[in-house]
Amino acid sequence: MTTDSSDPVADDDTPNRGGAIVSVVVILLFAFLSFVTIENEHLGITIAYLMTEVALISLVIWQACDPFADAAQWVGKKLHLPGSVRGATLDAVASSMPELFSGIFFVVLAIQTVNGGTPAAIEEAGAEGYGSTIATCAGSAVYNMILIPAFCALVIAFTRKERPTIDVEEEVISRDGVWFVGCEMLLILFLFQNTMYWWMAIVLLVLYLGYIYQLSRDAKTFRLKMAAIKLYLADHGTEVEVGKVLDALHDQGINVSRGLVNQAKEEARLHLSHQEFEEEEISDDAGVLFGYFSIPLTGLSTTLILLTSTLVSAAACYFLVEVTIETADKLAIPAFFVAVILAAAASSVPDTFLAIAAARRGDDSGAVSNAFGSNIFDICVCLSIPLLVNSYLTNWQPVTLLQDGKPIAGLVGLRILLVVLTVATLLIMWHNRQLTFKKALILCGLYGIFIAYAVLGSLGILF
Repeated sequence: MTTDSSDPVADDDTPNRGGAIVSVVVILLFAFLSFVTIENEHLGITIAYLMTEVALISLVIWQACDPFADAAQWVGKKLHLPGSVRGATLDAVASSMPELFSGIFFVVLAIQTVNGGTPAAIEEAGAEGYGSTIATCAGSAVYNMILIPAFCALVIAFTRKERPTIDVEEEVISRDGVWFVGCEMLLILFLFQNTMYWWMAIVLLVLYLGYIYQLSRDAKTFRLKMAAIKLYLADHGTEVEVGKVLDALHDQGINVSRGLVNQAKEEARLHLSHQEFEEEEISDDAGVLFGYFSIPLTGLSTTLILLTSTLVSAAACYFLVEVTIETADKLAIPAFFVAVILAAAASSVPDTFLAIAAARRGDDSGAVSNAFGSNIFDICVCLSIPLLVNSYLTNWQPVTLLQDGKPIAGLVGLRILLVVLTVATLLIMWHNRQLTFKKALILCGLYGIFIAYAVLGSLGILF
C-alpha cells in the first residue's frame, strides 16, 4: 500500500472541476424544473423535478461530508492509524452520517403524521418509518459493497496505467469482510423474527464496539510491525530482498505481509518517518466547495468542521426523507422500494467519492475497507439508533415488520438478496485479492439485479 506522490491523480489539492460543472448543471436543471412544475403538474414532470431535487440534496451531502472526511483523516493521521483501519472507522463514519440521519428522520416524520392519534396508530406509523430505515441502510449496504469497489476499479483501470487493478490486502477481507458478514447474519436473524425490540439495538451497538476494539488492536500491531521492519532495514539497507525480511522477522516471531514490507521500504528510501509519510499522504487542509477553498486544520478548526458538517448533513437528510416519501406518494408505491434505491444511493454519495479518492492516492485497502466499514456502521449504528428512537416515541413497544399479518412488502426478497449478493461479492474480491476492470463490470451487473428486484417489487411482481 504505497503512495506515489508524483502521480498526478494522487494530488488531492486539485479542485474537482468535473464535480463543480455537474453541480451547476443540476442547479440550473432544478431551477428550470421548479418553474415548469408550477406551470404543469404532469406526473412525469413532477417526478423529474423530484429526481433533480434528490440529485441536488446528494450534492449538498457530498460537500458537507468532504470537509468532514478531511478532518476525520487528519485525526487518523495524528493517531497514526494504518489506511485499512482508518478507512474502516473514521472514513466510514464520516461517509455514513447521511444513513444515520435519514433513518432517524424516517421514524420521526412518520410518527409526526399521526401526532395525537391512538397508540396503535403511532406504533403502525413508526413501524412503517422504520421499514424505510431498513430499506435505506440495506440498500446503502448493497451499494457500498458492490458499486463502490466497482467504481474504484473502473477509475483506477483508466487512470493508473502502471497498476490498473485494486489490490486488496487479505486482512481487509478476512477481518472487515468477515465482520460485515457476521453483522449481516445477525441482522437477518433479527429481521426473520418479524418484530424488532429495543434490546436488539443494544446488541448491535455492543457488536460494533467489539469491531472497534479489534481495529484498535490491529492499529497497535501495525505500528509494532512497521517499527520492526524499519529497524531491520536500518541495519541491512533498503535494497534487501523482501523474502529475506519476511524470513528474518518470522524467525523473531513476527509475521508481516509483502505489502507491508514494500511500504516500509518505500518510506525508508524517501527518508521519511511513518508520521512524515502520513503527512504527505493526507493534507493538513480541509477542502471546501469541490476543493476551490481550503481550511487549515488545527484542533479548533477540526472540531468546528466536524460539527458544522454534521448539522448541514442532518438538514440535507431531512429533505431527502421528505422527497423520498413524496416520490412514493406520487408513484403510489410503498416507500420501502423508493428508499431502498433512491435514499440509499443519495446517502452513499460521500462513500463513493471518499473511496475513489483513497484508491487514487494508492490506498487500495483503505478504499475497500471504507466500504465494509460503512456497511458495518450502517447495520450496527444506523439501524440501532432509529430503533431506539422509535421505541422511545412508542413507549418502548416493539416494532412490527408485518403489514396485514404479512412481512413488509419487499422485506423477504431483501433478506435473500443481502445474503446472495454479499457471498458473490466477497468471492469476487477473494479471487487473486484483486479487482480488475472485468470484475468491476460483473459487480455492476450484480447491482443491476438489485435494481431489477426493487423495480419489480414496487410493481407488486415480487415478494
